[in-house]
Amino acid sequence: MEAGSVLGVSATPFPWNPTSARLRPSSNVRRCVRVSSKYSGPKPTRDWIADWVSKNDDAVRSVPIYAGGVSLLAVLFNRTVSGIAPVADASSSQSRADLLTLGLAVTNILTGLVWLSIRPKSITVVNPEGVECQMIYSQLPDFVVSEILWAWESVSSASCCRSLVIVYDCICILQIGVAAESHNDGEPMAVDVAKLVQGSLYQGVMRSGAQSYLANLSLYPGRSELPFLPSNTQAVILQPLGNKGIAILGGDTIRGFTTSDQAWITYIGEKLDATLSKYVNKVSLVVQDRV
Repeated sequence: MEAGSVLGVSATPFPWNPTSARLRPSSNVRRCVRVSSKYSGPKPTRDWIADWVSKNDDAVRSVPIYAGGVSLLAVLFNRTVSGIAPVADASSSQSRADLLTLGLAVTNILTGLVWLSIRPKSITVVNPEGVECQMIYSQLPDFVVSEILWAWESVSSASCCRSLVIVYDCICILQIGVAAESHNDGEPMAVDVAKLVQGSLYQGVMRSGAQSYLANLSLYPGRSELPFLPSNTQAVILQPLGNKGIAILGGDTIRGFTTSDQAWITYIGEKLDATLSKYVNKVSLVVQDRV
């Protein structure tokens, strides 16, 4: 017996036409898609507890003090009402429980006092103390000058960099941004290349061949080797330029250079090294030809 006869449906063959079976876009569907412009995906949720804690920081830090104080008063009140002798008796279970509760209450109070006394230091952007400076080595060709100026515009606009010094082949190629003020004439303090090259910071970067990031410059004793930077420089990146030079970037914020900034500055240093090495090679070839 066929299934069509059991269900009471005639088993008439359905004509199959591949051309008619194709899905054709309907004008109604297109109209619905055009009108429906609301976002239907998952929406970001707010952490209300974290927001409330951040807005009531002082009250949250004081909670252990209130809890400890209430616990201490509750123990004293229970001790008074219960008629137990005020002197602690080691043989009494109530006395042992009260002593344990008193210890926990005092611990809560001390914890609250520590929370109120220790607060994270706010990191703010400082205004570099110095004078504006733009000193470029006069014998550089135009394509090298445009390259280093591009590097300065890039790092100064996209990061916290406010000072840039480039030393290559024992020559100060560039000093731009805010520089320390000279004590004699109020002019920008020039970079003493010979002293810088002999310092531990330069030698360490050249020895390792990797970038060195001084996130909080005030904590490093080697800051005395960078007197040409503003006195209140907060962070410094020492970027080697191959094995012949270094780029020194001074920032106006503690830990202001992010991980992406450091990686990006590394690539810029490689590009500057390639450009400056071409110039140095050309100069050496010209000198050999003259000789």
